[in-house]
Amino acid sequence: MKTAKGIIMAASILTIFLIVPAFGGSAAFKDNIYDPGKLKPIDSKLKVKVGDLAPDFTLPSVGGQEIRLSQYRGKSNVMISFVPAAWTPVCSDQWPGYNIVKEMFDENDAVLLGITVDNIPTLYAWTQQMGDLWFAVLSDFWPHGEVADKYGVLRSDGVSERALFFIDKEGIIRDIRLNDINKRPDLAYCAANLEKMHKK
Repeated sequence: MKTAKGIIMAASILTIFLIVPAFGGSAAFKDNIYDPGKLKPIDSKLKVKVGDLAPDFTLPSVGGQEIRLSQYRGKSNVMISFVPAAWTPVCSDQWPGYNIVKEMFDENDAVLLGITVDNIPTLYAWTQQMGDLWFAVLSDFWPHGEVADKYGVLRSDGVSERALFFIDKEGIIRDIRLNDINKRPDLAYCAANLEKMHKK
């Protein structure tokens, strides 16, 4: 079995030298990507902190199931990935990148939940074009951005921040990464926090 460090190194090399699956797709998919331009890096104030019990939620998934955060309590560590919007460049690059490092999550007894404020039909079309994503993609569309707001990552324009929350098996937030919305979060940062939770 590969180590997480080895996976991250391989992923970094692949990311540098290959275009991730989203942009390796059809010309039609590339043509449908909307570029909002450079945005204010962070436009919200966190409502939770490290050490808090993560606010529970239930959201519909693209796969048709309702996913409740607390269903992983006592079973799996969780990384929540909030991204601003479907069909945008960084988001369409970030989530397919997690396919490269699925083993990193498996090794650390972790699941990944991807959340946006888009509705299910939009997320369905977008994820179909990106290719198979191994993790649950959840819609925080209605009530609009309710979960993002609970966590304090709902921006003034109605989309969520690009944010990561690392939640252990007891449901406690162990780390938060509020990322510049214009940049993809570092995979090495994800690996370090997943390993830390796993070893706890």
